[in-house]
Amino acid sequence: MSNPKDSDPWFDPTLDLHLERTVDVDPALVWAGWTEPEHLKKWFCPRPWKTTHCEIDLRPGGAFRTVMSGPGGPEMDSTGCFLEVEAPRRLVFTSALGPGYRPTPAGEGFPFSAIVTIEAHEGGTKYSVVARHADPESAAKHAEMGFVDGWNAAFDQLVEAITAGEIG
Repeated sequence: MSNPKDSDPWFDPTLDLHLERTVDVDPALVWAGWTEPEHLKKWFCPRPWKTTHCEIDLRPGGAFRTVMSGPGGPEMDSTGCFLEVEAPRRLVFTSALGPGYRPTPAGEGFPFSAIVTIEAHEGGTKYSVVARHADPESAAKHAEMGFVDGWNAAFDQLVEAITAGEIG
């Protein structure tokens, strides 16, 4: 895994979490998996959790909303907005702001911003995510919740869906 500090001057290892993968699938299909609600619902949270609802307004300030439910648990409704959309290679979204860049109400959890990069690489895709947090405690909480394992498992599910022809 490359050091994100090499390509991201704002990367702070006390505040940011990083995941990078290289896989043998078409980057256009990874982009479709991230940007089309019917595709995102197939993979976005690790099993046995499911994404039951998804809204994507793919433009800066546009809504990025998911509803996830786990076995026997309550639904988790997360609404944020896109900050950057550079098709087909970069998405930046945040849970700190809702659609139209309106601040989200203070509540449970912690706000974070994510930078998703999708690049063609040797016949496949180089995929990276940086999750930025406001303070070291939020970054540590996200890490303890399973950022690396959870986001890796979800990405594995995206690759499975692409390989099975469910996204394309």
